[in-house]
Amino acid sequence: MLTSRAVWALGTMSGTSLDGVDAAMILTDGERILEFGDTAYRPYGESERATLRAALGLWPGDPGVEAAAEVVETAHAELLSRFSGAEIIGFHGQTLAHDPANRRTHQAGSGPILAEVLGVPVVWDFRSADVALGGQGAPLVPYYHFALARHIGATLPVAFLNLGGVGNLTWVDPRQSGPEQPGAVMAFDTGPANAPVNDLMLLRLGKTQDEGGALAATGTPDEVILDAFLRHPYFHRMPPKSLDRNDFASLFQAVGALNDADAAATLTAAAARAVSRGTEHFPTPVSRVLVTGGGRHNATLMEMLDRLMAAEVVPVEAAGLDGDMLEAQAFAFLAVRVARGLPTSGPSTTGVAGLVGGGQISRPGG
Repeated sequence: MLTSRAVWALGTMSGTSLDGVDAAMILTDGERILEFGDTAYRPYGESERATLRAALGLWPGDPGVEAAAEVVETAHAELLSRFSGAEIIGFHGQTLAHDPANRRTHQAGSGPILAEVLGVPVVWDFRSADVALGGQGAPLVPYYHFALARHIGATLPVAFLNLGGVGNLTWVDPRQSGPEQPGAVMAFDTGPANAPVNDLMLLRLGKTQDEGGALAATGTPDEVILDAFLRHPYFHRMPPKSLDRNDFASLFQAVGALNDADAAATLTAAAARAVSRGTEHFPTPVSRVLVTGGGRHNATLMEMLDRLMAAEVVPVEAAGLDGDMLEAQAFAFLAVRVARGLPTSGPSTTGVAGLVGGGQISRPGG
């Protein structure tokens, strides 16, 4: 266990959009953010991405999982070896499958292997303990969002919106003494975000994304498809709640007969409307929604959100934060919390019955 002193921690994130690995260092005691450090990004190559995509939905022992884990471990080892000075590493791994209803979740990649390769203690497997105790196992970033709200000097409730492969929202009241306090945070997945559009672009045009939302901007959303999408039972469930990347496969199938532009516009509008629907669950309104993740670069998506939301919608850069690295920073922060024995999730973030400190710690030499 670490003491309460601040340490330089290195965190990683490989998200459901399958674009690559983010890594970032922060100086933290697991409660406060004292300083932001170096960052780096390592994209997955085309063949690596294909290997990971082929393993989506698979569980340990299934054919293809070992190859996916090797891709994850190799990419992380290459990226993390560029850093120096980290006392602890938070390694999220690559989510291949997530099924909290049956108390199981699967993130590919071995913490012990990385600890041996890098010679630094690695905290990993952040989600399993929460899921095993009946929680959703996601989202895990909200406790970091609370620290960020304090760091930027927020004095009233704010929201953080992450637009990755799946979207998620965190409502934060920074007036509370800590993220584990009742009424401090509320978090949940909103619905599909970048993943369906990315899949559409890859399938139809051989591109990894709709750059800037340019294609969607030329199309017209299909309101019939969107109405059916918003009738999905997920939107009627109270948070906390979480999603697997493929839980809305029916949406992707529904746009199959549309032309490229209209399909992209429909999928983009679905992401925006899912977020807007999610804000109905906030305990109190927020004046500002700070957007992180790759989706904040999609001008069409951001314009749709701005039209739908009562609050100001801005990239987290407007608050002096790094939206590309926020999730990687979060797992550095959570690694320190795990090492200090502090909770990483609770009833208001994952629906678990009590406060949970997830994560295993692997040290070099076992």
